[in-house]
Amino acid sequence: MSQSWREGVEAVVRAGERIGDRHIVEQVRLAVLSQRLPPGTRLPEVALGEVFGVSRSVVRRALARLAADHVIDQRPNQVARVRAPSVEETRETFAARRLVEGEVAALLAGRGIESRELVALEAEARAEAEAHGRGDEPARIAHSLAIHHRLAALSPNRVLGAMLTDLVMRTSIVIALYKRPTLPSCYLEGDHPRLLAALGEGDAAGAREAVVGHLASLEELLDLGHREEEIDLRAIFSGVATS
Repeated sequence: MSQSWREGVEAVVRAGERIGDRHIVEQVRLAVLSQRLPPGTRLPEVALGEVFGVSRSVVRRALARLAADHVIDQRPNQVARVRAPSVEETRETFAARRLVEGEVAALLAGRGIESRELVALEAEARAEAEAHGRGDEPARIAHSLAIHHRLAALSPNRVLGAMLTDLVMRTSIVIALYKRPTLPSCYLEGDHPRLLAALGEGDAAGAREAVVGHLASLEELLDLGHREEEIDLRAIFSGVATS
């Protein structure tokens, strides 16, 4: 567990702030993105309630939100589990994102991107590279996600933008779940700057090609073999106390 994560949680507790479902959602999502909760991990309501010091009703709200974000699977009368997408679903998700984000990028390049938006995107790309350089993978992931969420928000086609927002989260979870254990980072040097350069030049074909290449390279980094581990939720979320 990272020291920054522990310090953040302890700060919340010291401030006397009440831990709600939003906090639980953020912490579970972070644990999945940082590969501390692998695919198939059971998330019992009682155990989560004890770990976070909240009632089962708060846990249920958090689990419902996590299911809506495709982070977990939740079925009636069954314990929630961290999602474990099949190989076929994973491939289909990446294929869908290549189509949608490639079109969004092409449309945005064709229409022309405002200079202030391009500057903001370039700042995120630089911050991602700097985070990678200092070995701060959580920050790198956050900046990478920010780039793609900004593209979704800027989409000239709002329906495609909404679809992209959903697909960014789904593929991010898949990458976190199935990234090769020996791979410290999924950082692809030069990919985001290449995309932003095409957007700035109004090169629709180049923007589409940059997106498709970026996502194809990410997909190649995945290990879709079966994993099964016994997870101690208290160890994962240690530092969380009753408010």
